[in-house]
Amino acid sequence: MKNSILILLFSTFLFLGCSNKNEIKKIELIEKVDLEKKEASNRMELTNFYNIEGFFEDDLNYALDVFKKDCKRSKRYVLFKDICHKAQFETNGRKFFIINFQPYKLYDSKSSDEGIITGYYEPLLYGSLKKTKRYKYPVYKIPKNLIVSDDVKLKDYKLRGKIVDNKIVPYDTRAQIEANPNNSNLEVIAYVDDKYDLFSLHVQGSGKIQLENGKIINVGYGQQNGWPFTGIGSYMLEKGYVTRNEMSIQGIKNFFIKNPSKIDEVLNINDSYIFFRISKEGAAGSLGSVLTAKRNLAVDSDFIALGMPVFLNTKNPVTKQSINQLMVAADVGGAIKGEIRADFFWGFGPEAFDYAGRMKEKGKMYILMPKK
Repeated sequence: MKNSILILLFSTFLFLGCSNKNEIKKIELIEKVDLEKKEASNRMELTNFYNIEGFFEDDLNYALDVFKKDCKRSKRYVLFKDICHKAQFETNGRKFFIINFQPYKLYDSKSSDEGIITGYYEPLLYGSLKKTKRYKYPVYKIPKNLIVSDDVKLKDYKLRGKIVDNKIVPYDTRAQIEANPNNSNLEVIAYVDDKYDLFSLHVQGSGKIQLENGKIINVGYGQQNGWPFTGIGSYMLEKGYVTRNEMSIQGIKNFFIKNPSKIDEVLNINDSYIFFRISKEGAAGSLGSVLTAKRNLAVDSDFIALGMPVFLNTKNPVTKQSINQLMVAADVGGAIKGEIRADFFWGFGPEAFDYAGRMKEKGKMYILMPKK
């Protein structure tokens, strides 16, 4: 999409001599059409705030603070530009959201108002800047030869690929990357000591690496190799490696601790591979803002625009207490697909790991659309 916009604008400038102001209008028009298509494709029902369980009991002032934080990035979208400007002058969250937004309840393709809410967190890995006997698993930067292209040959690979013999081809799979550790196109940020923890970092999209001297490196999502994400859970169930009761981050890790020879067999069924960048701050989502624990969601951006306030009804996976609160869609994930599907960001630390690893709860979702 970005490449198409750039090509369109370059051609317009070259042949018509448009000003910067006209180019900006062209971008806004394209964004507006794209967002309107997204809105039309959603299965949603107009409702009111009194029909949303827990809305008025939530800390809406805090929700407003999170919305303002994420507005630093989402205000570039036509849908949120005006509302983000208004938010900067507001302190009363209840008043702000009621006056400026219209809630819609989401439904799936089967007309159900319930979906699955999972969790994710910011993992802590232990590493070194040099490869050693203990620290031997690389965290890679974006490859030098990875390209993003609108070429039709890459349409099934998220438009990611590389050039081989003057031809564009899909980028390497996870197994191919693992099998070629001396690839000159791959630079290493650090080496870590646990292969499954590294896989978890790929799934979560960002995390922290603690070096031997105690220094912490924040790493965030940089790019992806273009291959679709395949969850390892179903495969492990089919093979009898874990039971349904053991199906959690913790249960899977325990299996690999006891069966280290199985790790490559299992992990390589997922062709997807994530490349990272060093970041100054903590976990950042696809929106580009630093994620807020228990207030940001990863969603399917085909149905929910990044930056959208989303009210969530679900349960804590450990305590089973209700979670009814206003979140902001600030991230996406390869496994997050569908209208009522989200990943709840639990934050950093042992508690976040415990909750995220066990979370697979039913949930209802309401999007808050800015009034036009």
